[in-house]
Amino acid sequence: MTVEEYLVWSEAQEGRFELVNGVVYAQAAERAAHAKIKLAAAIALADSIRAGGLPCHVLPDGMAIRIGAHTVFEPDALVYCGPELPPDALSVENPMIVVEVVSPSTGRYDNTHKFIGYFALQSVRHYLIIDPEEQVVVHHERGEDGVILSHILRSGVATLDPPGLTLPLVRLFGQ
Repeated sequence: MTVEEYLVWSEAQEGRFELVNGVVYAQAAERAAHAKIKLAAAIALADSIRAGGLPCHVLPDGMAIRIGAHTVFEPDALVYCGPELPPDALSVENPMIVVEVVSPSTGRYDNTHKFIGYFALQSVRHYLIIDPEEQVVVHHERGEDGVILSHILRSGVATLDPPGLTLPLVRLFGQ
């Protein structure tokens, strides 16, 4: 299946899916901790955008990110900057920040395939992998030179610049 075929197909489906190398995969049911953290991340990012008066937008899960001709990921949250998407948009073409909350079944995939896929997109500057059980955020950041640096955060603030956002970990884990 191509990305275009997938996007048409997905509009008529209930639940969340991803397309990987042309094959559709249903996403597993979420635990309460997973849902709570991804909501907290989206709210904290939206608050930071608002506080900074930035021309950026946060979207929760359900929006597609085209990785290639036959792959679409749906992150737990994302930020893009610039004009707002049209109301009927199904995908985000230029995400700047991508957030995945790991679960026992997705951790390896999020740290390998999705890491490679998201950074294949030139617009992606930050990839946050949040582990609710360990209460840790792994912040992968692409620098101006294209080098990807990783930061392991258990407290404090994740600085997401560009576009100039901060994500206090206390907002995620309530410590």
